[in-house]
Amino acid sequence: MEQKKPNGTKIVVLGGLGEVGKNMYCVMHDNNIVIIDAGVSFPESELLGIDYILPDFTFLKENEDKVKALLITHGHEDHIGGIPFLLQSIRVPAIYAPRHAKELIAVKLEDKNIRYDNLNAYTEDMKLKFGTIDVEFFRTTHSIPDSHGISLTTPDGRIITTGDFKFDLTPIGPVADLYKMAKLGHEGVDLLISESTNALNGGFSTSESKVDDALCEMFDTYLQKRIIIATFASNIYRVKHIFETCYKHNRKICVFGRSMENNIKISTEGGYIDHKELLITADEVNNYKPGEVAILCTGSQGEPLAALSRMSNGNHKYVKLRPDDIVIFSSSAIPGNALSISKIINKLCLNGVRVYTNKALSDLHTSGHANEEELKLMIRLINPKYLMPFHGDYRMLKHHADIGTLCGIPKENTFVIKNGDTLDLVNHVITKGESNPGADIYVDGNRIGEIGGAVIKDRKTMANDGILVVIINVDMKKRELLVKPNITTRGFVQVNENEELIRKIEYLSEKIIKEQLADPHSTFATIKIELTSKLNSYIGELTGRRPIVLPVILDIKKEATTEVK
Repeated sequence: MEQKKPNGTKIVVLGGLGEVGKNMYCVMHDNNIVIIDAGVSFPESELLGIDYILPDFTFLKENEDKVKALLITHGHEDHIGGIPFLLQSIRVPAIYAPRHAKELIAVKLEDKNIRYDNLNAYTEDMKLKFGTIDVEFFRTTHSIPDSHGISLTTPDGRIITTGDFKFDLTPIGPVADLYKMAKLGHEGVDLLISESTNALNGGFSTSESKVDDALCEMFDTYLQKRIIIATFASNIYRVKHIFETCYKHNRKICVFGRSMENNIKISTEGGYIDHKELLITADEVNNYKPGEVAILCTGSQGEPLAALSRMSNGNHKYVKLRPDDIVIFSSSAIPGNALSISKIINKLCLNGVRVYTNKALSDLHTSGHANEEELKLMIRLINPKYLMPFHGDYRMLKHHADIGTLCGIPKENTFVIKNGDTLDLVNHVITKGESNPGADIYVDGNRIGEIGGAVIKDRKTMANDGILVVIINVDMKKRELLVKPNITTRGFVQVNENEELIRKIEYLSEKIIKEQLADPHSTFATIKIELTSKLNSYIGELTGRRPIVLPVILDIKKEATTEVK
């Protein structure tokens, strides 16, 4: 009689729990690991200088020889943005992605000068096998083409992940494959890993076709005015029906924003967007009457360097706002961006522009994520024994688990877990496994993981309190201070306007250095430590601020050579 290995199948979550972003988790059975998605998240304002945040890849580095493939559900940044960094960290034998996501990934790798020869496109009819893990796919509806859920079957049971989805019976693109979802559910599903982004929103989400109607109405209303539309570059179906609306209204389209240009290029070449003949260059945009052109741009989240922001500030190279322009925000505010968006809208209004945003009486945007009733429908179709909500803040995950309980899943069979946690699936029974939480990995330019908490703390200090540099000339051989310390600051105080404060700091610095030089055991390191510690306390008492204190010691030797320590 064959004995089952006691460890069974493991689901290891690396990112996407307690947050919206950097989705990444793994299914492991025997010596086979399949990775699902590899996303990034974007930093909040307090992470100064950070470009992206990555999941911790430690688990994958420790098990690199077991990794068989990376499977991608769809092409959004929070699901594919981490791929270039993952490939720089570990060897991934193969990547399988839907066709549209494959093209987006290829562009990312090219931009990073990463050569990768095993990037494959899958279809919903394809079946894959990686050792003891069998994989198949089913079509879902989302705001980007070629979105899929994934079914993974091991000797211990079946796991289904939804990816990002919604149920839209009148979508712009293909309808979700409800039949295949129900078929998989009928065959038996042990664990459903389902997204939770809009779990707190009641009812059903608005159909994308409603947004199409609303945008058509705007174009009908303002036939003679220039229309500027800001939306997410990755919302391909929104961009698709903006193209179709412009075609119906005989308007040319000018696109601004690199991410928007890249997505449109891939989508027109792939056949997802028609009427590419409508596109005109930036140099041509001012050659048309207002009613003959529409501008499609990035900046719907108030990003300071995006095209719409530069237009509102009056420093866009090609577009100068006119009082009769119409600006449409075909998007919703990502949490944390409301203030930035409000500032942009105010600037636009100051230019005399009429601004429209999404609201109850004007469906200019709909989410690509499932509301509460759609989450219930997914649970009913898949009919799982266990539910693990993912892709959301804790309150979203918790509410999604409660939705599962309402749909008949026992409370003890729902798992609201954290990044680094694992679930063990053994003979169709799931229990919570070990937890190995990791730290977020920060990307700063081309540096990955070099920026830790201490550096971020220093950046915050410099941003809030500035920096104070103490330049010291000494002769360490004679143990003498040659001249008074020189104090210079950046972001702390103006030296010429705070002469008394600077004199006090100079005096204390001189005293500390002479005391240290009088001690024959003192070194450059001990002088720096003593100077930093005492000046920090002293400046804090005087000003209530604590700038970074940076001592620079120049050892002026008798032979007239200079050494910087």
